Amino acid sequence: MSAESAFHPPTASVQLLTLAQLTHGGDWQLELAHDRDAHLLIWITRGQGVALFDGIRRGIGTHNALFVPARTLMAVHLGRQAYGQAVVVPRDADHLFPAEPWHLRIRDVMAQKELTALFEAMGREQSSARALHDAAMSAQARLMAIWLHRHIEASADPARPDRATLLMQRFSARIVAHYHSKQTLAEHAAALSVTPTHLNRVCRAATGKTASALLSERLVHAARRLLAGTDAPVGHIATHLGFASAAYFTRFMLHHCGLTPTALRRAAENPQRQQGAQPLPRLAR
Repeated sequence: MSAESAFHPPTASVQLLTLAQLTHGGDWQLELAHDRDAHLLIWITRGQGVALFDGIRRGIGTHNALFVPARTLMAVHLGRQAYGQAVVVPRDADHLFPAEPWHLRIRDVMAQKELTALFEAMGREQSSARALHDAAMSAQARLMAIWLHRHIEASADPARPDRATLLMQRFSARIVAHYHSKQTLAEHAAALSVTPTHLNRVCRAATGKTASALLSERLVHAARRLLAGTDAPVGHIATHLGFASAAYFTRFMLHHCGLTPTALRRAAENPQRQQGAQPLPRLAR
């Protein structure tokens, strides 16, 4: 279970959201490196941006489809004029989605229309109150998965990933699994059989950020989620995320966000906390 599951439980059914809805409460929810408990299929229909997933930073734009499996490190920065939608799919559901992340640039007009039509059909179904609503949403998700597989097959690059890409994939997986632990960068590097200097160099080349910065981003995202979505005392959150003290946690958040944990909590738009306190989850170790 991820640290945020106390207030952001795994999706029980398929949902269709705009990217604005996906970032409700602040752009940081999508822009900071993080992972989610559900799969995401993102379809960008206007604008440009930059995405980080599968350990690599890449440019994205109009008529790009991004598939991000659950528990995959990701971040998406979109320009002001960008627009897109995302289908959120339960991790444990059988919807035929691939196990690996994919970035598809769809240039064929008919293929663009096919996926847009699937999103529109899902939107109509979601806004209705008809019988078998969940089954219909699930069926639309399966059709999207079929569309995705067909275009993956048509555009797959047979080239094998190089050593740097493989290292970043492994490091990204470690961030997802261990961001809340007390492991140092040197310990992460040792587990990957490289030096911290080499890991930082490869990470900066692949993402534009150091390995330490990526680790910190994932931790900041978790902290902000917990501050926004639970009534747990700041000291409990600090301990929960592996900080030695509440004071160190406060300095960390001030350095990265410019606000104390208490100030961040106060500033958060937080309908979930209005429904009552949520307990902290037990982190998977």
